[in-house]
Amino acid sequence: MMPGDSSMNHGKLRSLMSEVRAADLKLVPRRAEDGDAPPAQHPYHRGAPPVTYMHICETDQFSMGVFLLKSGASIPLHDHPGMHGVLKVMYGKVRISCFDRLERPGGDALPRAEMGALRRYVLRSTGEYTEESGPCVLSPDRDNLHQIDAVDGPTAFMDILAPPYDPDDGRDCHYYKVLPGDGVKDSEQTEKEVWLMEISQPPEFWCGGEPYPGPEVCL
Repeated sequence: MMPGDSSMNHGKLRSLMSEVRAADLKLVPRRAEDGDAPPAQHPYHRGAPPVTYMHICETDQFSMGVFLLKSGASIPLHDHPGMHGVLKVMYGKVRISCFDRLERPGGDALPRAEMGALRRYVLRSTGEYTEESGPCVLSPDRDNLHQIDAVDGPTAFMDILAPPYDPDDGRDCHYYKVLPGDGVKDSEQTEKEVWLMEISQPPEFWCGGEPYPGPEVCL
């Protein structure tokens, strides 16, 4: 690959994603009072999941799908190890908070028992996205951790990850929480340093599946 090819491809993908709309995927925007389509149930939870996923396609190089969030639902703060990603809202509104890990010589002094679980990060950006917004982009070294919150009702977004998650290849999904006292209260406040702790998947979050109604992707 010639120098610059990668950035050109990223730019082209962002441009193409900017043009995608819910109707192209045969998605019907849902309202807060609408009942969601019956998704796959989580064996340890009752009721429908707060988030569902429509699988479009996946190869060794990338995955493509649509996440649907109920009103008030969130995808907790999580990472994308060694991965690039492009997220485009199809309908509704999301708030996305992006973080990056701080690399400091010698690190910060913490009790040894906590060193494996605590990391210093910086809040890079917090913004709201609608179907009229451009894509939200992440890379291995920029905006790699994010939390996604549904705002003012149900929402859906198209998601492309390259390469896809693969625990066997070191690309598992890890969840985090901001330590007490480091909470981000001002949505306009960015470049704020915070302590994040790696945690298990939050019990209030789980993701079900439902059929993708749109056109087939041929590779």
